[in-house]
Amino acid sequence: MHAFLRALEKQVLRGLGKGHGTKSISTEVNCIRKLLGKDRVGTCVDIGANVGLYTSALLRQFPDAAVYSFEPSQFNVEKLKARFEGDTRVHIIPFAVSDCEGEANLYSNAPGSGLGSLLQRDLDYLNISFDQTEMVRTIRFDDFWTNEMGGRAIDILKLDIEGMELSALKGAEKALRNTRAVQFEFGGTNIDSRTYFKDFWSFFTEREFSLHRITPFGSLEIKRYSERDEVFTTTNYIAIAKSEAG
Repeated sequence: MHAFLRALEKQVLRGLGKGHGTKSISTEVNCIRKLLGKDRVGTCVDIGANVGLYTSALLRQFPDAAVYSFEPSQFNVEKLKARFEGDTRVHIIPFAVSDCEGEANLYSNAPGSGLGSLLQRDLDYLNISFDQTEMVRTIRFDDFWTNEMGGRAIDILKLDIEGMELSALKGAEKALRNTRAVQFEFGGTNIDSRTYFKDFWSFFTEREFSLHRITPFGSLEIKRYSERDEVFTTTNYIAIAKSEAG
């Protein structure tokens, strides 16, 4: 009976979007498109671009958009350059985004790993060792947005940086006031960074964004915080500026 209930719980949670975030890029972009409506999307930011799957999905959905793709791993930067060679819509920025400028170790279990993080995660329980390091440059997004992007309005800002999302958001206060939608990941990496969904809820609601969880059936607005939302399996959310929604 317990095995059946655990299996049922997993399916119910997944239907609500909790733990649905491992292979959902097309769903994520489709949900953003629906939430933004038919208005033109001109500028997108992909922070934690890895090998460019999300950037490619953005370009398929919004072929006229410019995409700024941030990726600190040199291994992946070379893949991005090869993937988007000659595509003037894509701007590859080989830096990590955080709340301060400087240098930091990028930890991973293998070159180019999608698990790469500025956190040295403890994944011994999965038999994954974070024993590879690469020194990378960190920047505040506000600085880049002001100096390199000219403070232009941002339609979509995506964050998938393995537990460092809240730090990056704290370094993007000015840009967020000119951003229509933010898509971010929440999950097991937040155990290592000691951040909770409540932290994101407070951050976005204080800045007049509504929060939506991405589910297999579309987006679900989270109208109030609940401890039941503290589920540390990969889940994706979209924050929509209330000025945009209303």
